[in-house]
Amino acid sequence: MTMTAASTRKRGLNATLIVVCQSMQALAFGGIALFLPLIREDIGISPSQAGLLAAAGTFTYALMQIPSGYLSDRFDPKRLFVAGLVGTNLLSLSFALLDSYGWLVANQAISGIFRALVFAPGLMLISRQFRPDRRATAMGLYVAGGFSSNILLNALGPALVGPLGWRWLMILFAASGMLVLLAFAKLGDPAPPKTGAKPPTWADARELLSHRAVWLAGFIQFVRLAVVTGIAFWLPSLIVEDKGYSLAVAGAVVAIGAALTAPSNFLGGWVSDRLGRPLAVVGVSLGVLAVTIFLIPLVDSLPALIAVIAVNSIFLQLYFGPLFAVPLQYVGTANTGLVTGFSNFCANLGGVTFSFGLGAFKDATGSFDAGLWALSGMCAAALAVTWLISRLPAEDRH
Repeated sequence: MTMTAASTRKRGLNATLIVVCQSMQALAFGGIALFLPLIREDIGISPSQAGLLAAAGTFTYALMQIPSGYLSDRFDPKRLFVAGLVGTNLLSLSFALLDSYGWLVANQAISGIFRALVFAPGLMLISRQFRPDRRATAMGLYVAGGFSSNILLNALGPALVGPLGWRWLMILFAASGMLVLLAFAKLGDPAPPKTGAKPPTWADARELLSHRAVWLAGFIQFVRLAVVTGIAFWLPSLIVEDKGYSLAVAGAVVAIGAALTAPSNFLGGWVSDRLGRPLAVVGVSLGVLAVTIFLIPLVDSLPALIAVIAVNSIFLQLYFGPLFAVPLQYVGTANTGLVTGFSNFCANLGGVTFSFGLGAFKDATGSFDAGLWALSGMCAAALAVTWLISRLPAEDRH
């Protein structure tokens, strides 16, 4: 049965509000990364301490992924999504009001718990606004919102931080996020129910999470977010401290990267759905990332640096939707929230490792080079794991 025009418009409104909510809450994390040189100077912290600041939130975010996915399968994802956004925006507001390093770390650790209630429920909400054969497209569109907001942040942030300061900008981000959230809470619908599906039991969870494809895809997820978080958090500092350019230049370069990453999220999902070959999209992306990350320490001229980062940015999240879709091909979609939660748990372990690890490499060696080459090697290893998934026997498919 085809959807009526009114139903189609309603789903379009729901999808738009979900993406904008995701986009606004991503400003807070992106703001901390962009303004990190100023925050470090203001608070008086080292690169390793700054890495711990990033890792604290990512660690609790990772720990909450499986519980968040499990809850999303059992309860209304909209309520979880709204609760997560309220907590995230309030903690972004309080971050701007704190002066103690210890309290800032605690703030980010608690924020990670609430951000976890945004991710898996949000993915479920937007996936149910699309047909089942457009799942990767929906997932890519969801995460594209966060990168879209980074374009605005990195283009205007360096200009606004002078007259306003980083604290007032963080307050502005939190207030804007709350306004968008109110619109979604009022106008957005709960997720359409999954017909014929029952909430997972713990026995179901153990069976799902023991599948080889789920674990192999989990390793690739570890690498994916290690790259995304490490580069997103440290790229402005790398451009300023290692390459010797200004914060304005760093903001412009990051904005260019975000402008290329945002549409690639959607494009990767669309290509994957059209070809029916998500692993091909994953493999090509990992190969390009391995090469471009290896090259970043070797280029110093601004045009060459922009070119390498631009190519890297296109493939940085091109395989986001396809990668989340891969394990579902093997275990089915009845408990998408649980599988998605496990995938993002693995991803955020990678984010924790390299958001802190790149800062530790910087402290130990005086540059980010060794950390970037380690990331490049991880991409090569993930490419090999992609091949292993492609060799799984056909009977392993759901």
